[in-house]
Amino acid sequence: MIPSRPVRALLVTVAVAASLAACQRQEKKAAPTAPEATAQAVAEGPLKYESATPYAKVSLSLPEAVLAYPALYAPLYRDEVARLKEYAEGAQADRTEAGSPEGMPPYEKTIVFGAPVETGRLFSLMRTDFDYSGGAHPNTVATGLLWDKAEGRRIAAADLFAKGADRAGVERALCQAVNTAKKARPGAQPVAATGDIWTCPKLDKVAVTLAPGAVPGKAGGLTFLIDAYAVGPYVEGAYYLTLPLSAFQSALSPTYAGEFEGAPAKAGDVTEDLRPKG
Repeated sequence: MIPSRPVRALLVTVAVAASLAACQRQEKKAAPTAPEATAQAVAEGPLKYESATPYAKVSLSLPEAVLAYPALYAPLYRDEVARLKEYAEGAQADRTEAGSPEGMPPYEKTIVFGAPVETGRLFSLMRTDFDYSGGAHPNTVATGLLWDKAEGRRIAAADLFAKGADRAGVERALCQAVNTAKKARPGAQPVAATGDIWTCPKLDKVAVTLAPGAVPGKAGGLTFLIDAYAVGPYVEGAYYLTLPLSAFQSALSPTYAGEFEGAPAKAGDVTEDLRPKG
């Protein structure tokens, strides 16, 4: 029996409504709301790791902000913990096979990632590695981590600068900042481009992090992390020096030039501000 025209029209209307409802359900399932999308992009995992034996004490500390970048967080935590475990195993072998003075405290390695500095495209962390392995004194090495959020990968400090750029001006500004900082440290001797022991630092030998600035979403400068022994004896300590944008702007890569604007929150010697506390 063929339905009447009004009945056919009603059936078509019901079919169309059902089809639209199904499409809407699929769209809702395929496209999560903004909070759901944000939650899916955040990693879950520990931010600290600690282990203590009679031979070594080791620890790792990461800032919570790193969880927003799972592709960075997962290998970073895994690799750092593996490094600490290897250190602890090496300490046990060293102390038991070679022997150690009675009463000598355990070796110690503490890795701390400081507060991040972030722009629209870049995420930056300072990493400090404190290591005491029974020598005359402990050593601390500072390095920088740069994450390109757009490309989802770590980049080197050299990537911030254009290929073939004249970096001599940046190195002169950095050397001047070193010598200015040395004036505030009793007994510190200035450095020059050439010297018998200590010389001005070269860009390819210095770790870098972004420096916070006054413009939201932009870095105000670059902080150069110069460890003890690099530009003077151990007693002088490390030099963490922030240069303003004007000192390196002409050498920036076009890819990252737009991530900088304005002035740094603090320029010059920021060593005490960045030194791990506690």
